[in-house]
Amino acid sequence: MRIIGGKYRGKKLFSPLSENVRPTSDRSREAIFNILRSKFGNNFSHLKLLDIFCGTGAFSLEAISQGFAGATSIDMDISSIQKNAKLFPQEQNRLTIIKSNVKTFPSLKDKYDILFMDAPYNQDLNTTTLLSASGYLNTGALCIIETHKNEKFQLPTNFKLIEERIYGISKITFASFSD
Repeated sequence: MRIIGGKYRGKKLFSPLSENVRPTSDRSREAIFNILRSKFGNNFSHLKLLDIFCGTGAFSLEAISQGFAGATSIDMDISSIQKNAKLFPQEQNRLTIIKSNVKTFPSLKDKYDILFMDAPYNQDLNTTTLLSASGYLNTGALCIIETHKNEKFQLPTNFKLIEERIYGISKITFASFSD
């Protein structure tokens, strides 16, 4: 696992400490960031990321490397992201790590432009987590939801499907949020 672009391109990250953590592949992250560039251009400095089920933190750290203003990362087990975050000591002011179970969604101080969510596959967590996160999203926020390619879930009514793409065993769903 490594950072695929930006300031820290090529920097290696620690692999998951737990078998329960399934990081988004380098290939998928690269494709997602190419899509983000097509939507926002090359300047991400105005964007804030909310990364739910962050695991190793690879997506959040990629966002920081590629110039996002900040990233908030949430997971029940933050040991993997904490280990990887230590590799970026000069970026600590742009990265917030929160240990929380999304069923009791934490109170957040910011609103976010991008949501990335990679829940454990086939555990029916996507719809309820999107509803819980919606209070912290800016109108028009781009939501990126990674699921197993055969997993079905219902987008809440205030989320509009943009497109879906398959990468290996993963499906990436892009949706926009409106309140």
